[in-house]
Amino acid sequence: MINKLNKELDYHHQALSVRVARQELLSSNVANADTPNFKAKDIDFASVLHDKLGLTSQSGLSNVKLNVTSSQHIHSAAQGIFGDHILYRVPLQPSADGNTVDMDMERTRFADNAIKYDASITFLNNEFRNLVSALQER
Repeated sequence: MINKLNKELDYHHQALSVRVARQELLSSNVANADTPNFKAKDIDFASVLHDKLGLTSQSGLSNVKLNVTSSQHIHSAAQGIFGDHILYRVPLQPSADGNTVDMDMERTRFADNAIKYDASITFLNNEFRNLVSALQER
C-alpha cells in the first residue's frame, strides 16, 4: 500500500517540478522578447517526464552517450533539469533582429502550463483529502 502511494506521489512530484521549470523557461522567453538573436526555447513535457521517472521512451530509443576518456572532454549530456530535451522554436514569422519569440504563442503556452500546474495541485489535494477521509473512517 505504501509503495503504491510513494510511486503515485513521486510521479506527481516529478510532474510538478518539470511544470515549474517549464514555466521558468517560458517566462525567460517572454522576458527576452526584445533581445536581438534570442532563440525561444521549450520542451516536450511528456519526454522529459518519462526521462525523470526512468521510463523507457515510447520510440524504444535511448539517449546515446559519448565515452569520455579525459576530464577535459566535453560531456554529451546537457546539465540542468531538462538535460538534452530543450527544443528551439522555428518562428512562424522571422524577425529582422533574429529573435524567435512570438509573444502570442508564449502567452498561450505559459497560460496552458499554468492551468495544467493548477490542475495537478487540485488533483493532489483531492487525493490527500480522500486519504485523510479514509483514515478517519477507520
